[in-house]
Amino acid sequence: MKFSLSWLKDHLDTTADIDAVAAAMTMAGLEVEDIHDPAKALTVFSVAKVVEAAPHPNADKLQVLQVDTVDGRKEIVCGAPNARAGMTTIYAPIGAYVPGLGVTLVEKPVRGVVSNGMMCSAAELGLGDDHDGILDISGTLEVGTPAAVVFGAEPVIDFEVTPNRPDWLGVHGIARDLAATGLGVFKDAAIVPVAGAFACPVSIKVDGDACQVFSGRVIRGVKNGPSPEWLQAKLKSIGLKPISALVDITNYLSFDRARPLHVYDLSKLSGSVIVAGLSPDGEQLEALDGKTYPLNGEMCAIMDSSGVIGLGGVMGGESTKVDEATTDVFVESAWFDPIRTAQTGRTLSLFSDAQYRFARGVDPESAVPGLELATKLILDLCGGEPSEVVVAGEAPARRPDVAFDPAYVKKLTGLDAAPDEITRILEALGFGVAANGTVSVPSWRRDVDGKADLVEEIARIYGFDKLPATPLPAVTPRPGGVLTAQQAKARAARRALAALGYSEAVTWSFMRQDWAGLFGGGADALVLANPIASELNCMRPAVLPNLLEAAGRNAARGQYGVQLFEIGPIYFGLEPGDQKPVIAALRAPDKARHWTNAREDNLFALKGDLLSLLETVGVPVASLSLVQGSNAAHWHPGRSARLQLGPKQVIAEFGELHPAVLKAMDLDVTNVGAYVGFEVRVDNLPVGKAKSGKSRGALTLSSLMPLTRDFAFLVADTAAAGDLVRAIKGADKALIGDARVFDVYTGQGVPDGHKSLAVEVVLTPTDKTLTEPEIDALSQKVIAAAQKAGATLRS
Repeated sequence: MKFSLSWLKDHLDTTADIDAVAAAMTMAGLEVEDIHDPAKALTVFSVAKVVEAAPHPNADKLQVLQVDTVDGRKEIVCGAPNARAGMTTIYAPIGAYVPGLGVTLVEKPVRGVVSNGMMCSAAELGLGDDHDGILDISGTLEVGTPAAVVFGAEPVIDFEVTPNRPDWLGVHGIARDLAATGLGVFKDAAIVPVAGAFACPVSIKVDGDACQVFSGRVIRGVKNGPSPEWLQAKLKSIGLKPISALVDITNYLSFDRARPLHVYDLSKLSGSVIVAGLSPDGEQLEALDGKTYPLNGEMCAIMDSSGVIGLGGVMGGESTKVDEATTDVFVESAWFDPIRTAQTGRTLSLFSDAQYRFARGVDPESAVPGLELATKLILDLCGGEPSEVVVAGEAPARRPDVAFDPAYVKKLTGLDAAPDEITRILEALGFGVAANGTVSVPSWRRDVDGKADLVEEIARIYGFDKLPATPLPAVTPRPGGVLTAQQAKARAARRALAALGYSEAVTWSFMRQDWAGLFGGGADALVLANPIASELNCMRPAVLPNLLEAAGRNAARGQYGVQLFEIGPIYFGLEPGDQKPVIAALRAPDKARHWTNAREDNLFALKGDLLSLLETVGVPVASLSLVQGSNAAHWHPGRSARLQLGPKQVIAEFGELHPAVLKAMDLDVTNVGAYVGFEVRVDNLPVGKAKSGKSRGALTLSSLMPLTRDFAFLVADTAAAGDLVRAIKGADKALIGDARVFDVYTGQGVPDGHKSLAVEVVLTPTDKTLTEPEIDALSQKVIAAAQKAGATLRS
């Protein structure tokens, strides 16, 4: 992005020179790359007058000129077809470096005649592309007048625009930020609407997926010709070639206000309706650059009744372009989807100034104001009569307001800015600050998404150079480890799963939106605005689909039976609390045919791995209850379960993946076994008790013989054996060392709908041998506890 100092002063009342402007830009976060001062390159060039022009004696296309220069009269050989006696032009002396040619002049004969200098074209001076003849300067200028004075050459700043600041692609936006730094006063005059003299004869239709808002108007009776000198000078200063007044106006506003527009020749439009929507597949467009481009159904096209006449936000078509014969025009000012515009440019390798701006995000509320600015310039420079404005669609909503406490600036950065100064900075940048501290975000700042972004804005304007140098506080070395409880569990989980034969995977935190929908996600709020790839456009609601995709890639290359795990976040919403860490693992089916390579791929093997993992990370496995089934649709309904601590605290889910999910993800579900996996919710893992700091006592083992007693209980056939075992263990935690099921029986003697569970209870006396009455009392406790769990003792 380039702009000249005088152009900046159209929007900023300042006395700063170019160096001060560049310094202020750098401190405000704008990356200045170069300051180009064409006056320095023109120092040795000056005005000269051709006194006589005679044919060259040895060349038909050359002339020998007698020229009055700052160095006196010189004889110069010239090949320009427009050289003639009496003309005023620019002279380069021997020894001058000619920037447009990249050469230094030396005295030498040209076809036998020594040339004592050179007459220059605009291209040779680096002032444009015109090299068809030498400069013909009008007016009464004295011989020897410096060329820099003649052309008003002034410094131009070239800087890099960061992707999040499309408002810096207009000089108006740069002036706003510089005014906030105190460099000058921002000139932000209100845009006065131009009243329409008649109803617009063109109507507009938009497809919201391609173009959310489209405005336009007809202007009749324009006279399109060269633009005035002031406009041409601005465009030339940044390297643009003036074309015609209508085209130059749109180019000017693109760089002045970051507002691209397009002008159609009304007489070349077919019908009275313009549609901005998705292009039909197979269409082609001959664009303004003279090339023909194939279009697809993902591109935004501008269409009339004859077909596609332009690519929205990228480039217009050759069939409706304006020229010197144009008298009636339709002026377009719209807002095109940034992602679609960027994809269109990449697909077609078609990049324009408009595409560059729309792909980064033009201010969506500038469509109608930009149209009014263009209308006024067209009326001033080309004349004509405007119609009323027509608008279709609505601009997308602004970013939500941000609740902001000024104290957050110092907390986050250390800058001690006064609340009044914070308010001044925000308001100078276009933000609204309410009395309760709520900050409203302007339409052109779609990159601001929270209070941290506001702090960044305040800090860069207030000045990072004002950040006090503060030594780091002295800290007392912490004894022991520095890992949080969650980090420690994650490290232990990695080691445990690796020991079980799983390989750790590190996958993207985003995935395909349609696949995310299979795992309970895919909400529009979690779709990325600018994904790194079209198939990675949604934040993941689970880790398992990423592991399934990795297993599928391995299977496609003949690597079956992979065991993968990953520890990472999953996403449910936009708030910080909506990000949850999980431990996920997957066992892919193995196609090994040799019996020695057989591997047990079933839920029981997976359950064993899961319980081993949970025990490693401190979960009391004996206290877990197993509940069949899962509420998540990606699990097989009859071959999945969840492990819980209590009735509500879900620790993990495991099981076979649903065949419909595997089929939707293009995984083979016919010739191989099932894909099984689990996900552990790290946030729900119990937190261990804090260590007391005391050393652990010596292990004491009873020297007395343990006793066993067997019980047979009748329970419902749907009852879980684990619930009965936990109840029995809780009957007397001091004396009951263990309880385990050793037989399950259904049949004769067992009522329908029931089963018999035989349980061995191990009694571990500690200080004395148990007497028979004490054993009987313990047995009654066991029976009572079992009855509370819904069991009855078999007789």
